Amino acid sequence: MQTGELRKIATLLEANSDALMATWRAQVRELPAARGLDTPTLNDHLPMLFEQLIESLRSDDGRSIPDVLKTESPIAHGLQRVQDAFDIEEVVAEYNILRGCIHDLVDANGLNLQGEPFRIMNRVFDQAIGLALQAYASRRALDVLLRREEYLAFVAHDLRTPLNAISMAGRVLQETYGAHVGADSGRMFIALRRNVQHLEKLVEKVLEENTNLQTEVGIKLERRHLDLWPMVENLIHDLHPVAGTASTELSNAVPEDLEIYADANLLRRILQNLIANAIRYTPRGHVVVGARRRAGDQGIECWVKDDGKGIPPDMIDAVFDKGGADGSHEGISGLGLAIVKTFVEAHEGEVTVLSLEGQGSTFSFWLPAR
Repeated sequence: MQTGELRKIATLLEANSDALMATWRAQVRELPAARGLDTPTLNDHLPMLFEQLIESLRSDDGRSIPDVLKTESPIAHGLQRVQDAFDIEEVVAEYNILRGCIHDLVDANGLNLQGEPFRIMNRVFDQAIGLALQAYASRRALDVLLRREEYLAFVAHDLRTPLNAISMAGRVLQETYGAHVGADSGRMFIALRRNVQHLEKLVEKVLEENTNLQTEVGIKLERRHLDLWPMVENLIHDLHPVAGTASTELSNAVPEDLEIYADANLLRRILQNLIANAIRYTPRGHVVVGARRRAGDQGIECWVKDDGKGIPPDMIDAVFDKGGADGSHEGISGLGLAIVKTFVEAHEGEVTVLSLEGQGSTFSFWLPAR
């Protein structure tokens, strides 16, 4: 293939670049992940790659494709497509769609892509695809790893409350009946405490190793209609040993006939974290769990109200952040409230807090109706 014919193809592509990219966009929008993207986001670096192909056809200087593709655009493109929720097949497909559009244009104008033009085009596109896929796969693998670590941290945090309850119940039983039981029962009390302490150390270790989590957890909801009063009553019963050690009074003010549409496991964890947080910062005080139906069937609003220490004004905006509230400030439990926010928003709901330092806090969350 003579240099002159390579340049004819380059001139044809340059003269029809706008129309060709429009044709490419129309076909790419058939990909599920691309349907809602605006033109700048959809284009990303593809027009620039098209210009690099034209340059490669014209140059005829024997440069390698790595020399031609000096920019990091294919890598940036791969990272962008992770954010755009493309799957790996769609990333490859959009390059191949552009390759097909170029072939159709050249063929329609009586030119031949076989031989050297075909080799140049494939080298340009294959190099770009390889770099984009490398970046895409690396980012996806990192996201999966971080999601697993974050979920493990959430589970570990939620284990602390029942472990505290078991530990406290075992201690109360030992102090109450320890002097009146035989040697075997006494050894059982000691073994119970030792194993609970071991579990608590394991949980703390997991939490310590996952303090810098940044990703959001993918959560699958299994919603159904639930009676809210029995769930709150069971939680108060389970947390009573913890509340008792702090002389904190727990009250269930939820109407007995109130139903809520939610994932039972996640709702229980939301309430458990809020109640445990309130107990922690309300020694010798009162914690009330309440709920009501919003007017116009707009869902259910729940709240956990305490008359404890409250939250400093400069920390209010950070209470639901994973990194912004680490538990070092009184009135804030850090990861527990981040869990609450994550699970409430997974229900398409909203969580808020009102607090006065020295007077108490009210954490409220709203979940929509079915």
